[in-house]
Amino acid sequence: MVKIESVEKGSIADKKGIKKGDILISINKNNITDILDYRFYCTEKKIKLVIEKENGKRRNVKIKKEEYDDIGLSFETYLMDKQRSCRNGCIFCFIDQMPPNMRETLYFKDDDARLSFLFGNYITLTNVTDEEIDRIIKMKITPINISVHTTNPKLRCKMMKNRFAGDALRHMYRLCENGIKINCQLVLVPNYNDGEELRKTLLDLEKLYPNVESVAAVPVGLTKHREGLEKLEPFNKQTAKAVIDIMNEIGDKCVEKYGDRLFYPSDEFYNLAEIEMPDESYYGEMLQLENGVGMSALMLSQFKTACKMYEGETPKGEKLTIPTGKGAYKLIKKLVDYASEKWHNINCEVIPIENYFFGPLITTTGLITGSDLIKNLKGRENLGKLLISSAMLRSEGDVFLDDLSPKEIEKELGVKIKITDCDGMALLEALFDNE
Repeated sequence: MVKIESVEKGSIADKKGIKKGDILISINKNNITDILDYRFYCTEKKIKLVIEKENGKRRNVKIKKEEYDDIGLSFETYLMDKQRSCRNGCIFCFIDQMPPNMRETLYFKDDDARLSFLFGNYITLTNVTDEEIDRIIKMKITPINISVHTTNPKLRCKMMKNRFAGDALRHMYRLCENGIKINCQLVLVPNYNDGEELRKTLLDLEKLYPNVESVAAVPVGLTKHREGLEKLEPFNKQTAKAVIDIMNEIGDKCVEKYGDRLFYPSDEFYNLAEIEMPDESYYGEMLQLENGVGMSALMLSQFKTACKMYEGETPKGEKLTIPTGKGAYKLIKKLVDYASEKWHNINCEVIPIENYFFGPLITTTGLITGSDLIKNLKGRENLGKLLISSAMLRSEGDVFLDDLSPKEIEKELGVKIKITDCDGMALLEALFDNE
């Protein structure tokens, strides 16, 4: 049972007399515990809701509707109950490497299967019961995003510091057996799940194709805040290249057998290995963009398409500065140089930002803080206007990870800031339109 937060005016529910504050008990005799239940059981053309009024009395509400009509009910949260936190102690967990005294929400470890379907979050399956797997199969909730890391049960337990982590893999196999599509993530740690362990994992996951649709590998991120944590080695040029070689070797064979590559190293591996990234065609349907797989190729393609659209136009020529993570520096510099060759009055400098907040091994643009911008840019002359990637800002209030706001950065550096979306089209628009 869940409390109704609001009822859309003029909706079917409104016309049937359902009110804010009423309790939704069930739909067609099925108990409602979260938004997945609500959405699934509301797809039937004839539904009967059991509603409990504030005085405790219950009434049945019968509704006839078109298959995809929204009946008009809203709830306080998507989950309708408490979000489930992670029970693992993964040796590579980024949250465990966060500095102290940040806002509380940044320390929450999400591992909720419902959020995997609703928002694409990755889950480990260690928080999921057999009954919940039954529900996923019954409702055909697909795809599900799973943090696999390794298919070696003992190694998975060791890496995740959870004695049930190996057994939890059975849920993945059962989902595949019942036609649920899966996207997999592997966080690779040198001397743990790379090398021959990586090869074994890839071959095991290949057996689950086509229900396993894609597998992304990302390198472990190591901050300077690892006091008391297990000592881990970062990837270097040689070890990153070894990962790419294994994944491409097996991926090339998958292309021959299935017409689908299936296995994808993240862009960060190519940066670490100092190897030129593949073009857009390599990444197929680009199912792993959220893991940084193919983002560079897509951005390059978008940027070149945008350049064709802007032929005959003239940039305003205002001085611009783009601060970016070291991992993306070469790409952004390449794009700006490409545009500058076509339009000579583009006046833009790209500056790689040293990450003092998390440490020098963190090179991702999305993990640059406001204080990093100040430390890197303070005292530089003729910055002009700063073009800041929206990836640096958190959705809850448009602030950086250290809670500094763009307005505070503007005041500290004496510049104006323009926020741009993370795509090639938006970047070229920002180079042209400097309002």
